[in-house]
Amino acid sequence: MPTDYSKPPIGLKWRSNTLFIISTVGIGLFTDLFLYGIVVPILPFILTDRLAVPHDKIQTYTSALLACYAGASVIFSLPAGIIADKLPARQLPFLGGLVALLASTILLWLGETISILILARVLQGISAAVVWTVGLAMILDTVGSEKLGVTIGSIFSFISVGELAAPVLGGVVYKKAGSGAVFGMGFGLLVIDFAMRLAVIEKKVAAKYGLEDDEEEDEEEANEESPLLANETDNSEEWKIPNDQPPYIRKFPLLYCLRNSRLLVAELVAFMQAVLLATFDSTIPTEAQDLFGFDSLKAGLLFMPLILPYLLLGPLAGKGVDKYGPKLAASLGFGLMVPPLILLRIPHEGGNAEIAKFCIFLAMCGVNFALISAPSIVEASFVVEEYYKANQEIFGDEGPYAQLYAINSMVFSAGLTLGPLISGGLRDAIGFGNMNAVVAGMSAVVSVLCYMFLGGASVKSLKK
Repeated sequence: MPTDYSKPPIGLKWRSNTLFIISTVGIGLFTDLFLYGIVVPILPFILTDRLAVPHDKIQTYTSALLACYAGASVIFSLPAGIIADKLPARQLPFLGGLVALLASTILLWLGETISILILARVLQGISAAVVWTVGLAMILDTVGSEKLGVTIGSIFSFISVGELAAPVLGGVVYKKAGSGAVFGMGFGLLVIDFAMRLAVIEKKVAAKYGLEDDEEEDEEEANEESPLLANETDNSEEWKIPNDQPPYIRKFPLLYCLRNSRLLVAELVAFMQAVLLATFDSTIPTEAQDLFGFDSLKAGLLFMPLILPYLLLGPLAGKGVDKYGPKLAASLGFGLMVPPLILLRIPHEGGNAEIAKFCIFLAMCGVNFALISAPSIVEASFVVEEYYKANQEIFGDEGPYAQLYAINSMVFSAGLTLGPLISGGLRDAIGFGNMNAVVAGMSAVVSVLCYMFLGGASVKSLKK
């Protein structure tokens, strides 16, 4: 039955407000990362206490369970993006992802076998595929590309609270009250997330009811500023897709865009960002346990110096990406990640002085995480939007944005999949210090590629 757009729903204005839409996506991403991260510091202890896994198998199972989450995200991201681009609104798949997340949380709470925990992590990965694909597409739909960097930077700094709070609270609450209380926090957050996803109304849906965008004035100001920000890629012919393309390209023209070196390096940035996150997630708890004798509480607290700088500096770094382009932030972020990664080999068994060294080096890494959070999405969005503007007859009216973020989610999830496997295997084989040296070398290579290929000028305002 067709929707009657002559009768606006209750609360249309506030439900389609830009801030509410951004907050809804932010809460969705926060919930995903919170319920992902809540397991990180307590997983070794769940495996030991609940499943009686031998100590020498803990790192293997920890890395495998983290990889299951990310592997499911890789598989399901592209289908989620294709479906989201085909549907008239993105709210339905956004809600669907929450169902998978609820099922996952229940299984993680009650599971008493490795198989059940693996299924839980797979369902959690499916939910992540949806929320990161559909959610980021909703952000671009809402704010446009001229504000994408600062918006993404602000959202990422907010959701990094989830990364911060989950390990800390997970460790504290598990130590004091057990796993039931830990997952009780998760269920409370799911209720808030569900209410907001159910209430939100997208801009393009609100427009069908005749509601004008309340952000038009802000957009006009941004548009007035944007011509002053020179962009080196104004030539539309550069982005034109030749007509003699095979059927699969004409059906999925985004595949042609992947030939662009800027887009490929942007995706490499997402991959390496995820590898770094997964490396810390999978090795910090076990290294803290082995090096300092930390329990779940102290292992969770050890994430604070890593995430806090990310929280404070994310919006500022995102604004810098909007103003100066992705090249500078990404090159510096990955380049400056090398020294603290190498220095993490210095702390050894000991007291507060060694713990302080470990925290300082983690904080240095946290600053660089703020720098590398926005460049991938901003650069990828710009490149694809240029292709879309020059080839609208191929892409269609809606564009391929959910599909783009699906690919970004796949690449990011691939990094989360391989990160624990690589870092866990290297840690067992050559030790924590040498493992970080290998990761530092990877960061150095990515830094050079960012300087060579990413856009250095500001991404100008682009209108669909």
